[in-house]
Amino acid sequence: MAVSGAPDAPGTPDAPVTAPLAAALAEAERIIRTAPHVRTEADVAEGLEYLLGTIRGVIEGGQHRGRTHPQLFQATGPYTKMGLDNPDTLYYYANLADGAEYEVEGVRGTTADLSFQVLSGNYTADEQGRSRAAFDDRALEIGPDGRYSFRMGPPRPDHGGDDDEGDADYVVLTPGSSMIAVREVYSDWDTERAGWATLRRIDAEGTAPEPPTVEGQERFYAKLAEALTGRLQTWLAFPAWFFGDQPRNTLGEPRRTPGGLTTQFSSAGIFELGPDEAMIISVPVAGVPYQGFQLGSMWYASLDYVHHQTSLTADQAHVTSDGMIHLVVTDSDPGLANWLETLGHTEGIMQFRWQRVDAPIGPELGPTVRIVPFDALADEVPCHDELRVTPQQWRERIAARQAAFARRGLS
Repeated sequence: MAVSGAPDAPGTPDAPVTAPLAAALAEAERIIRTAPHVRTEADVAEGLEYLLGTIRGVIEGGQHRGRTHPQLFQATGPYTKMGLDNPDTLYYYANLADGAEYEVEGVRGTTADLSFQVLSGNYTADEQGRSRAAFDDRALEIGPDGRYSFRMGPPRPDHGGDDDEGDADYVVLTPGSSMIAVREVYSDWDTERAGWATLRRIDAEGTAPEPPTVEGQERFYAKLAEALTGRLQTWLAFPAWFFGDQPRNTLGEPRRTPGGLTTQFSSAGIFELGPDEAMIISVPVAGVPYQGFQLGSMWYASLDYVHHQTSLTADQAHVTSDGMIHLVVTDSDPGLANWLETLGHTEGIMQFRWQRVDAPIGPELGPTVRIVPFDALADEVPCHDELRVTPQQWRERIAARQAAFARRGLS
């Protein structure tokens, strides 16, 4: 135990425990201000707002990092955005330890998709986390009341070895498995309701974590500092991994989403529009449980999806008489139901997701993209008159969006 007042003891004025975090905050602001896409004061303001969410996210994640008594926690939400968070998804995580056994219990809600994934490692600016297992609730036995449960742990030699073949209620955690992610996805914000899930470590049940120590807090603050700058650098680097040399204003052919989400396909790209330009995206209704589109910033985070329409699912979008969804991406209001607001961004991320699919999403179900002058939308948007809305109708759309989001109870 360090002696209080010693020159270099942890927690003294000469060696503050919080010093690494203070230095990381200054470095984080430097990263924000010097990011490649930052050109204007508005870009800086958005970056500093994003930094606030990043600070909150790493603190919440850090406080739940304890591997002796883990709990599922919400690490990505409207104020802790990262990784092009999907506006339609509830994200929950918990940390895992080698050799331990866990039980996940829950109740299935009425949402479009519920999936589970076990990961190893972390997403950093230099590497991506690896998927060790991924499945959705169709792999589970769900009771009449919606209840389900399954266990996770090391291989059990008396149950089939490394794969535990034949036991759908036990997920083998190979060495290095560090996290479980639970994703619950809405297609209709108005009618669908989420369930719930809990996780407990079997051998820790009925016990309590060790009390905090100054030495432990010193390590904690050092990890927070590393996580803060690391998270910023990771998601700034991610678009280059994901898109490579893909031209601007194109959406790639649908493909399985990288990262091991076995029932998800995606099509993504980067938009870049002038003040008098609009993008028309046309896509068939795929008839899968979840089909959604969203816009994001170059921080690789969703745009404000609560007070603005920056995302739409197939259930939320207006499907025209030709059986298609015609989306219009632009900054100015075109007076159309399927307008996706860029919120002043001249460039940003755009992505489609198809989830809980039973068959590959081929190019015939993928989107087409056209850039047209804003003033030509009436002539260029298919079924334009079917999509028209009045200012009052638009305000009602946003009010319904706000109310539906509020029912999720996220903050």
